[in-house]
Amino acid sequence: DFIRDNHLDLTLHTEENYDLAKETAFDVRAALGSHDDSDHTYNTPRAWYMERCLNPHSNIWDGPDADYTPESDDIPWSRVPEHKITVEDVKYVLSSFFQGTPFNPYGKYGDPSCRGQYRPIGINRNNFLSLTQLRPYMPEETMALQWIAMSSNAFNAFVPFYANVETTPEYFANTGADVSTESFYWTNRLIAALADAHHSMCGSHIERYQNAVHYAGHQMIGAFDREYMEKKNAGLTQEDVHRFLEDCNQKFADMAKKHTTDVLNKVLFEATMEMKNAFARSDA
Repeated sequence: DFIRDNHLDLTLHTEENYDLAKETAFDVRAALGSHDDSDHTYNTPRAWYMERCLNPHSNIWDGPDADYTPESDDIPWSRVPEHKITVEDVKYVLSSFFQGTPFNPYGKYGDPSCRGQYRPIGINRNNFLSLTQLRPYMPEETMALQWIAMSSNAFNAFVPFYANVETTPEYFANTGADVSTESFYWTNRLIAALADAHHSMCGSHIERYQNAVHYAGHQMIGAFDREYMEKKNAGLTQEDVHRFLEDCNQKFADMAKKHTTDVLNKVLFEATMEMKNAFARSDA
């Protein structure tokens, strides 16, 4: 009714032959989306890359014969991905900066004018990324996991937490206005700023950091789930459940802090070694 009453249906039919709508695909983007020139550098490239990741074989995405380009106005608006979506898929897509394309701002090959041409999804001013994972194979009280990342998604890591809690570990809970390595957010901001400026030297450190946190997170989830089921069989009050899950969350936070501090040490070293005032006796 809203679409009809506000004349938003742009398919080719009139009120007199409105039944044609049943035969003509309704174009959601044409009716409700934007039509700005800026879409071609800001919005459609991100949709193009996301579908390129999740439906890589459904269309041709690259080259002169591509079905869709980053500036196509007819990129499919809604579609089924080629496989079930994982936590890592979500993180990768929302952290992407056109890896594997000529538009990668950190690229070293191809046409330099293409690098940074389009607005990436994983941009410098990302602040927070959260994913709620509901696991139907677990009891209701431990079904929900909240995966959290902070700062620029291209450089941060996804950390899991149980959602049925009353408190959150300090490392994640209270981000103040002052920079502090006692904050997951600010530590990741430092890592991003250093690694961005020295991407070729720091990229592998970031990749290993993200993988280490994700792998450890999944391992810990499995161990905590098994421990919980053992405790549940012995009998738990609601307060016992909260305390157990909060203790697990603190362990997730401690794990994340360990790996985050480690990668900060590494990217700081790389950045320091590439400072402009570097000099060795052999340089003279």
